[in-house]
Amino acid sequence: MSMPFTASLRSRSDGLRLGTGNEPVITLRVQVPDVWDTIRIEAPADTPVAVVKARALQALMPDEAVNHADFVMKLAGWEVLDEQVALSEAGARNGSIFLLTSRRRRPVR
Repeated sequence: MSMPFTASLRSRSDGLRLGTGNEPVITLRVQVPDVWDTIRIEAPADTPVAVVKARALQALMPDEAVNHADFVMKLAGWEVLDEQVALSEAGARNGSIFLLTSRRRRPVR
């Protein structure tokens, strides 16, 4: 499957690949507005949303990676309430864009 157009926009060149490498994957884009950065992630459709969230936090915000509960994943503007569901069950498709943002608003400095 070819990489969707949305996955190539302003993404780091060093994307992440999850899974064993032999299974079909979907290409996602995870944006973190707190650090103005984006990463491309290739993952099997049955990967839990929580795994994608953890790996994106490790890559984009290593200092915050231990505080998973302080961040939410949003897809199409809606928070993914059960992060243990598979990406496909959450509604993700090839080329989907997740927003990984702080659960609570932070003061502007």
